[in-house]
Amino acid sequence: MIGAIVPSLDNTLFGHSLEEFHRYISSAGYTMVVASSNYDVEEEREQIAQMVAHGVDALLLVGLCRDEGIYDVLNAKGIPYIINWSIDTTLKHPCIGFDNHDAASMVTHYLLDLGHRDFAMISGMLEGNDRAQHRLQGVRDALATRGLILPETSVMQSPFGVEQGQKVFRTLMSQDNRPTAIICGSDPFAYGAIFESKIMGIDVPGDVSITGFDDTWLAAHLSPPLTTLRTPQRRMGVLAAEYLIARLKESDLYVPDVLDVELIVRASCAPPRQSP
Repeated sequence: MIGAIVPSLDNTLFGHSLEEFHRYISSAGYTMVVASSNYDVEEEREQIAQMVAHGVDALLLVGLCRDEGIYDVLNAKGIPYIINWSIDTTLKHPCIGFDNHDAASMVTHYLLDLGHRDFAMISGMLEGNDRAQHRLQGVRDALATRGLILPETSVMQSPFGVEQGQKVFRTLMSQDNRPTAIICGSDPFAYGAIFESKIMGIDVPGDVSITGFDDTWLAAHLSPPLTTLRTPQRRMGVLAAEYLIARLKESDLYVPDVLDVELIVRASCAPPRQSP
């Protein structure tokens, strides 16, 4: 029995990775037990404790925001674990993921090269979410290379979701100083922003460029299609499963290097409109 604890089950994003993870461990004779932490580190701690108490053989976790004592317990009990969606630069923990900071920096540089200087970001909640933290820092660091800053008033934290994206977009675009580019920390935020732009009569990308994160299924079918970052969702699931099965079989271990993220350029971005 292998446990998998993800931040949310109300999100097709983690579903793709879990699907591949489940397929692989099932072929090796293991059953998957899944729980959702709802982005709550204390809830995740309790779920880990429950899974350990019920005798899971291994654990799949997401991200690095948790008490180091949890790893001490897992190591003491000989329960192998793997962390997805993040990388650990300290090399303390086995991770299979991508660099969230560099991915966000990549899309920011793309927008900068188009000529944008007035940015905003719709971010997931930062507390207990190292992926959101690193994405925000990636945006800020990329802007700093061009002598720009991202004001705190231009960073909107929100729970993930399309409706939340709509709400935050309306707030941003109702301000006196509208951004010309909005970087979204997830595709659903960007979906909501584009939906709301039509309600408000705001042209995308004429009035504002919008980017997403993860290239989930709807991104290519929006009007306009969404520029976003394609993350290795399915590959992370397969590699995580391979790693844990190898640990359980005491085979040679291999943790791959940082996985690639690809910038997918579509029609939701354009150079900023010049003032008359």
